[in-house]
Amino acid sequence: MNEKAKPKKLLDQVRDVLRVKHYAYRTEKTYVFWIRRFILFHGKKHPVDMGTKQIQEFLTHLAVERNVAASTQNQARRLG
Repeated sequence: MNEKAKPKKLLDQVRDVLRVKHYAYRTEKTYVFWIRRFILFHGKKHPVDMGTKQIQEFLTHLAVERNVAASTQNQARRLG
């Protein structure tokens, strides 16, 4: 039988791209961490359905409610 292959999940796709680009494993883990946090913050909404507004909401949440450092916010911002 020739079954259609299921498309890979978003975070698996992210990992694949980072590996093709030869990013360090630690960088991959960090990117996946922030993407997962972003998705969970927005009630598991898929990032393709979100935009600048949701990114700003997440970064504001990190700054105001989580008191994260500016460098951490910049790290999260690079993923947007």
